[in-house]
Amino acid sequence: MSSHPSQSRNSAPARVRTPCIGVCSTGIGDAVCRGCKRFSHEIIDWNAYSEEEKRIVDQRLAEFLSLCMRNRFEVTDPGLLRWQLETQQVRFRADHDEYCGLFALLKAGASQIQEPETFGFLVTVPWRESGLRELLEQVDREFWELSVAHHERYLATADLFSS
Repeated sequence: MSSHPSQSRNSAPARVRTPCIGVCSTGIGDAVCRGCKRFSHEIIDWNAYSEEEKRIVDQRLAEFLSLCMRNRFEVTDPGLLRWQLETQQVRFRADHDEYCGLFALLKAGASQIQEPETFGFLVTVPWRESGLRELLEQVDREFWELSVAHHERYLATADLFSS
């Protein structure tokens, strides 16, 4: 009955919190923030956005992050992963998929995870020789590069059909 994952049957959709992580690089000229991966105009205009506009930005970021995580990891037990997130008291967005939750877990303590399967995930075969911290840095860089490519393709490119 709910039309959105963050909406329960008898309540309005949850407010979308800012994705800001306090590491903004748009002030030094980046069109896409290296911290939260939003476009500079989205950061500037965030407080003026409607909840629907915020949700659209949030959904794009979650989909990009999930895609980047799936390139290196496989969540084998979403329930175990969620239990670990809650047990370890890691802040995560319940309305985002398990790969976004895994990213939050790794940010909180990748160096402390020795056996990924006990957390409900595996590192995919091509990446098994890499450490989790290194993989997390690769994912974060790929997430930023994907956001930059999206910005360049859809926002920074001149409209070839306008006069």
